[in-house]
Amino acid sequence: MFLLDIAHATVEAANKLWQQKVDSAQIQIEKTPTHFEGDITIVVFPLVKMAQLKPEDTGTAIGNELKNTIEGIESFNVVKGFLNVVMKPSFWISKMAEIGSEIAYGQLHLNEPKTIVLEYSSPNTNKPLHLGHIRNNLLGWSLAEIYKAAGHKVVKVNLINDRGIHICKTMVAYNMWSKGETPESAGVKGDHLIGKYYVLFDQASKEEAVDLGIAKDDDTDIPLMLEARAMLRDWENGDAKTLELWNKLNSWVIEGFEATYKRLGVDFDKVYRESETYLSGKEIVMKGISDGVLQQDPDGSVWIDLTDEGLDRKILLRSDGTTVYMTQDIGTAVARQKDFGADSMVYVVGNEQIYHFDVLKKTLKHLGYSWADSILHFSYGMVELPEGKMKSREGKVVDADDLLDEMKQTAADISKEAGKAQDLPAVELDKLYEMIGQGALKYFILRVDPKKNMLFNPAESIDFNGNTGPFIQYTHARIRSVLAKAAESGIDTATLIWNNEAAVKPQEKELMFQLLSLPQMIAKAASAGSPAIVANYSFELAQMFNSMYQEISILREPDETLRNNRLLLATRTAETLRFAMKLLGVELPERM
Repeated sequence: MFLLDIAHATVEAANKLWQQKVDSAQIQIEKTPTHFEGDITIVVFPLVKMAQLKPEDTGTAIGNELKNTIEGIESFNVVKGFLNVVMKPSFWISKMAEIGSEIAYGQLHLNEPKTIVLEYSSPNTNKPLHLGHIRNNLLGWSLAEIYKAAGHKVVKVNLINDRGIHICKTMVAYNMWSKGETPESAGVKGDHLIGKYYVLFDQASKEEAVDLGIAKDDDTDIPLMLEARAMLRDWENGDAKTLELWNKLNSWVIEGFEATYKRLGVDFDKVYRESETYLSGKEIVMKGISDGVLQQDPDGSVWIDLTDEGLDRKILLRSDGTTVYMTQDIGTAVARQKDFGADSMVYVVGNEQIYHFDVLKKTLKHLGYSWADSILHFSYGMVELPEGKMKSREGKVVDADDLLDEMKQTAADISKEAGKAQDLPAVELDKLYEMIGQGALKYFILRVDPKKNMLFNPAESIDFNGNTGPFIQYTHARIRSVLAKAAESGIDTATLIWNNEAAVKPQEKELMFQLLSLPQMIAKAASAGSPAIVANYSFELAQMFNSMYQEISILREPDETLRNNRLLLATRTAETLRFAMKLLGVELPERM
């Protein structure tokens, strides 16, 4: 981790010069801008007060000390508060040689890793997964991989919301209109079939409300809603007929979810179900009443009053004794803490639920759970389409399965138009189109700051020349082609070794800097909780290789030493691209 080594050397230099302790986190190191002389820039402004010198003099003092202690420094210059360091060519090659062929160079090792329980996906069993779920799943899975790369122990969990009023709405609609329809008889996945009845319930309840001349919402006492609430009571009371229907419909939906997860490459270490945790949540709430922490109104409903903490009164049990989402979230959080002893519990949920998680943390704390402060709501923005927002109830959504099919077809169309990989056998082409389509989708979504709303346009995501997954995939395929040609000419790239005496061109140094920055990038992405940092790093690395490839000969280089070093550099670039893009769930092809 060469940037960290230089940061530590800067700390030691400051300590020696001014006899004061400096936190290495204060040391900011970056690549020197191209219009200045230098390879590495150290920002010395944070040290000025300690040194009691002008920024230029502070930088000069640090520069002289570093040059005396780090053999690889050739020269330095100071521009205001920026110390620009020029490294010897041998420094870069020796650092590249240190990582050798270690593909997982970016994998960090911590003395005290944290146990992070990370929840993502969390679908309701009344509809198929859609584009919004895709962003959730991709963010959650990628975050887990980044945390693991940063040295933490991660437990990936899913909470399937398989009970409640929304599920009962679908059950009521199925009872009324299905005529015994099954996924097999309808020729569709189970989650798609049940989603149809969720939409039918919403449409019918709206019509019913209009006929009665009242505004329709979930609390309106229209006959369909009364029937759904009655079914929820029957379910919580263990009615055998209700449970039989519930088990049947849920099994169809969950089987559909699993097929979509498999195609997306998403997995979980443990799956919780709301139907298994809501009762424990109810018990905790009832204990909260006896402990005087919670309030029970005359109608029997149970509340927590958080008005003194800037929130509202929040219902935890309805007057008829049925539970709400908050109830099961309480039970699930306690179960997870018991199961894994988490140092941190991360919930990947859209930013419309910020209030919900504020209430959850404060409620758990009032109930006596000191670890409630370890809960982190990883909120993210909405995904919108060119035609506007999605609405599940009205069926105005982009179905996840349909989108994956569309991405594959778009990848095939654009690849054919560009003349990519048309010499591959049909089976390999099919796999390649799936890889390109998913790579485009995943990269396009994950390259955006999670906090921001985003507009997804499938056609824009597949561009072999832009900031896209396919551009990075094509760069990797180009490198693999170079290495394959080297092998054909009799060069064994696996046995090549770095030559420290070889000249290094600016394009090579830039590429080496990026490769050696991988561990720092992983640490930054984990700290910020942002797969976008990994995506941007990968894109810049691909750009840098392409720049070098266009301007510097590799296989045609007559100097064998230079050629071998460049082949090694190409090999490390391919390995690093695979490592980084794997954190985003993106596969890189050998040929395109």
